[in-house]
Amino acid sequence: MDLPGLLVDGAWLQKHLGEPRLRVFDCTTKLVPDPVKTFRAESARPEWERGHVPGAAYIDLQATLSDPASGLRFTMPSAERFAEAMSALGVDDDSRVVLYSAASNWWATRVWWMLRAFGFDQAAVLDGGWERWTAESRPTCVAPCAYPRARFVARPRPLLLANKDEVLAATSAADVAIVNALTRRQHTGEGGVHYGRPGHIPSSVNIPYVDLIDRDTNTFRPPAELRAILERDGVLSAGRVITYCGGGIAATGVAFALALLGRPDVAVYDGSLAEWCADPSLNVEMGGLEGPPKP
Repeated sequence: MDLPGLLVDGAWLQKHLGEPRLRVFDCTTKLVPDPVKTFRAESARPEWERGHVPGAAYIDLQATLSDPASGLRFTMPSAERFAEAMSALGVDDDSRVVLYSAASNWWATRVWWMLRAFGFDQAAVLDGGWERWTAESRPTCVAPCAYPRARFVARPRPLLLANKDEVLAATSAADVAIVNALTRRQHTGEGGVHYGRPGHIPSSVNIPYVDLIDRDTNTFRPPAELRAILERDGVLSAGRVITYCGGGIAATGVAFALALLGRPDVAVYDGSLAEWCADPSLNVEMGGLEGPPKP
């Protein structure tokens, strides 16, 4: 069994449930508003226990696939920690992985991007996630699900991960597109949640992740529509693309959409605005939907 592409639909997944190499994971995390911390990241395991795709195990992104020593949420773990976590989840080189989440696909795309960043390409996202699966009256399960331990080998791809210094250098690089995946109001600083300081990274353009999704079905827009959106501001054809958001989650949704269009080389700024805004030496711009022209 091979995956049909980076996206799979419910019909394909239902047909292949139970195949020995298939690994299905619910990647959902809950963001709960918090007046002090902006929001709290909480496990969605209780929701998974109340219903999930048959055979789907649960991935706790914050507890299992993040760096516990980081002062930021969801920070990419070391290759060793990631390999141990995926081994415990039952993933190895022969696995075919399908990821899904509830409420937003971006939790699934976050795990997809992490797998790619550590050299694993046999992963896909369930288009429409849990909402579409249940809307189509597909089977669900409440039984605990887990896979036998395997041996995951991490093969890091550093170019898929951007750090603060690289982003700072990119703000004055003519051949790099920096893309903010947050909403327009967050980008301009007019409203919505911010991450210490309102606004956006200088020279970044705004392509909200939510614009890439059909909100009625929770599915990604057709390729022609994605292309029209992602060709704005020269993003699709830029020499290098770096995406960011508040904490490196929505940014992976834009990276995923670009991969659907043949750009699998997009880097994600893992620290995103949570890290950028905490550094007073770094500028944050307000207003406008574009930063100043690059030289």
